[in-house]
Amino acid sequence: MEFSVKSGNPEKQRVDCVVVGVFENRKLSAAASRLDKASGGFITNLFRRGDLQGKKGQTLILHSVPDTLCARVLIVGCGPETEFNEKTYRDAAAAAAKVLNESGATEAVTYLTDLPLKERDEDGKGRQYAAAAKVLKESGATEAAAHLTDLPVQEHDVVWKVRQCVEATEDALYRFEQLKSRKDKVKRPLKHLIMSVPSKRELPAGEQAVKVGQAIAGGVSLAKDLGNLPGNICTPTYLAGQARALQKHHRKVHVEVLERADMEKLGMGALLSVARGSRQPPKLIVIHYRGAAKDKKPVALVGKGVTFDSGGISIKPGQAMDEMKFDMCGAASVLGALSACATLGLPLNVTGVIPATENLPDGDASKPGDIVTTLSGQTVEILNTDAEGRLILCDALTYTERFEPQAVVDLATLTGACVIALGSHAAGLLGNDAALTDALLDAGRAAGDRAWQLPLWDEYQEQLKSNFADMANIGGREAGTITAACFLSRFTKKFHWAHLDIAGVAWNSGANKGATGRPVALLTQYLLGVAGQD
Repeated sequence: MEFSVKSGNPEKQRVDCVVVGVFENRKLSAAASRLDKASGGFITNLFRRGDLQGKKGQTLILHSVPDTLCARVLIVGCGPETEFNEKTYRDAAAAAAKVLNESGATEAVTYLTDLPLKERDEDGKGRQYAAAAKVLKESGATEAAAHLTDLPVQEHDVVWKVRQCVEATEDALYRFEQLKSRKDKVKRPLKHLIMSVPSKRELPAGEQAVKVGQAIAGGVSLAKDLGNLPGNICTPTYLAGQARALQKHHRKVHVEVLERADMEKLGMGALLSVARGSRQPPKLIVIHYRGAAKDKKPVALVGKGVTFDSGGISIKPGQAMDEMKFDMCGAASVLGALSACATLGLPLNVTGVIPATENLPDGDASKPGDIVTTLSGQTVEILNTDAEGRLILCDALTYTERFEPQAVVDLATLTGACVIALGSHAAGLLGNDAALTDALLDAGRAAGDRAWQLPLWDEYQEQLKSNFADMANIGGREAGTITAACFLSRFTKKFHWAHLDIAGVAWNSGANKGATGRPVALLTQYLLGVAGQD
């Protein structure tokens, strides 16, 4: 798909289709009003007959609108104007993309990017506080009085809307059909989407927004593809091959892969304990993106790569076990974020670390009650072999110390408890550094890929006590997401660290089953901020 930006009036666009928005109760947007005026009230006359009410999700294609140069006009319902926010904007862009792709229009100009929308209050205030905190930290002030609650929430600018339109369009048109013998091809798909900007002054910024949006959408698609592949194809070896493919496409990317023998020599007893039940060899995949000077400390992204999780000896119920192919979505998102970072050529260093293995039952598999020694030297009593993600992550986190990172973010489909707590709307976030967690929360708000912070108090550490080892790998039913993060925190004493539990957001179940590509957008937005390009 090709994307571009331009300025100009809708009635003068000589294209296959022009896209405009209408709010509930048939209130025309500015672009729709221009078309209506140019056509002598053609649109309002249709509305009087009840063709469209402007409700959210409604669409209507008009052909040969008088005194306009476009072949079609697509009207998208946007719901109540007072409730038109980030989510409804992305939903409108996605709805337009789906209709356009089936309409026969190969080129379209969308004026949805001209629609006024405001941040939800908590998102707008969150950004204001984050910006103020950054300035205060650099100023050396030790005390300040905040009156940001008195400020109006700022509207999103055209750069945000262009980028989100690109991402929403690519997301809406994504299909995973690589393994189908008969693919559902569209005869005349949408090939070029042009997004309106108010004036020529905004063209350079709009073009940059297109580049960022396409890079993030590409990273999201990569993560989706990897997540959607079945476990018999997407093995640890396959993941290593995908990392090497990044190296081939980007000269600033370098990849090294540690094999079982390397991990045995290092003493990665926790990671190897998970791999014992599988015939697929485990891999520790290390990806270096070097966009800054060598002495610049990297940001490290550590992604859980369990390519299939049966639960091991503590085997899972059979229902929906096929979805355990998604247990490597943390690894997929690391690859997606690094792909976006390399595509944009961001001026920073990023290191991705992916512990990859299967977790299967076998005569040699780890058993409940086994005790293993981690790379850090700490010992773990394995009370449940289905709590394997933290076992592979703890060794990966210890290994990451050697890169002297400025910050470490791990992401994992780690706990069902996070799904119960937050559902499918937000990732769980915990960490040992307030500045890092604040930056990730802000990145999630900006990217529309939100996280929610949970406490990481010392009191929860008590639940990991073991009579026979330094710690147990589970802490009981209570606060499962928090105790999992408490376990990981014991391996992060030497760096600033944050943990994203993405169990609820990494994939969808049911009729729309499939990987979501989250949190690639959040991670890339965070890296843009580190690079000073947010």
